[in-house]
Amino acid sequence: MEKMWAGRTAGVTDRIADDFNSSIRFDCKLYKEDITGSMAHAAMLRAKGILSQKEAEQLIDGLQGLLEDLESGTLEFDFGCEDIHMFVEQVLTQRLGDVGRKLHTARSRNDQVALDLRMYLRSQIEEISALVKDVLRAITQQAEKNKGVIMPGYTHLQRAQPILFSHHLMAYAMMLLRDLDRLADCRKRMNLSPIGCCALAGTTYDTDRRFEAARLGFDGVTLNSIDGVSDRDFCLELMSCLSILMMHLSRFSEELVLWSSWEFQFIELSDAYTTGSSIMPQKKNPDMAELVRGKTGRVYGDLMGLLTTLKGLPLAYNKDMQEDKEAVFDAVDTVKMCLTVFAPMLATMAVKPENMKKAAQAGFINATDLADYLVKKGMPFRSAYKISGQIVAKCIEKGCVLETLPLSEYRAFSELFGEDLYAELDLNACVEKRVSEGGTSLSSVEAQIAYVKERLA
Repeated sequence: MEKMWAGRTAGVTDRIADDFNSSIRFDCKLYKEDITGSMAHAAMLRAKGILSQKEAEQLIDGLQGLLEDLESGTLEFDFGCEDIHMFVEQVLTQRLGDVGRKLHTARSRNDQVALDLRMYLRSQIEEISALVKDVLRAITQQAEKNKGVIMPGYTHLQRAQPILFSHHLMAYAMMLLRDLDRLADCRKRMNLSPIGCCALAGTTYDTDRRFEAARLGFDGVTLNSIDGVSDRDFCLELMSCLSILMMHLSRFSEELVLWSSWEFQFIELSDAYTTGSSIMPQKKNPDMAELVRGKTGRVYGDLMGLLTTLKGLPLAYNKDMQEDKEAVFDAVDTVKMCLTVFAPMLATMAVKPENMKKAAQAGFINATDLADYLVKKGMPFRSAYKISGQIVAKCIEKGCVLETLPLSEYRAFSELFGEDLYAELDLNACVEKRVSEGGTSLSSVEAQIAYVKERLA
């Protein structure tokens, strides 16, 4: 088959080179954007008098028919074509004759692929954002359902202070809200049309780039034609946003894995989102959470791969840039798959409040409140801190907890201890005293839940 670019050369390449050079196996994903973009291009050429009304109508009708045939399955991709652009042009030319050959006037595959990719990723951002919102809804539902459940908060994976389980969940909600903001911000910079930049230098035809951009829903056009065809920042920025999003899901997954273990038993994941062992009948493995954690590295790899591909490229377009699609497509598809399973996994998770509270009671996590009690009585914090540590050591020695150590033992350390001490050490009181904005008190957590629900609405 003679290549569309035959002329300077004979247009004949070795079969192995053809396979190596071809991108249609993966860029066929862009068929809808390629065809839609071509319709807008035909309309612009007509508006500027470069094509006649009849020619533009033939092209637009032909492209619409091609789109419908692809979506119905009547037409299949020809993987012998070099890329999706060549496939569309070839079929159109077969159907319309010479009129089909006029479509590529005043554009290049360089600006065409940049256009297609921006349009495709723009729509993918919308789909990913909707999936992130599903996860946020699952988080807020679990937080509302378990608002008063107390658990140990951790630092260094050591029990630190009592918190509400709902407070812990809302920390992840705040992370995901930032992810939504990042995706929306990324979309703004992505939403500029490169079509009309042509190969790199623009075109001699009197075109209207802004007409075409507006028709395709862009906010404007790229302002430098060299940058327009060689820029892949929008891919990198999206992949960076997706990497951060996956990092958040991975951290959450790690905690789900820990919490569902026999050592913690804070939660139980639904059978629908776990698997068993082929040899150990007692096992219930959190495979979905583990896979999300594992696939995070894959998304990181996609980002690092494309960063490395682009780092040494001279301007403007180079064939290396064909490597952008597989990386960004894989990152997008992986993230969508992870989010799709994550929301229902969270929504169906069973919480075990008694186990959480039992763990909180056993870890001396109200020791800071013990020190605060002495500070309120007038003792300097550092002195109160030291005495509180000594009292914890005494409890460990006697095999008791702060709530059960007799007042006489406390008073051996300081005369400031009184009968009001035990009310201060109650875990519920410890939580409710954290009244600072964003803290773990119930009123604070309710405000956080209301904020997230308002953002979602």
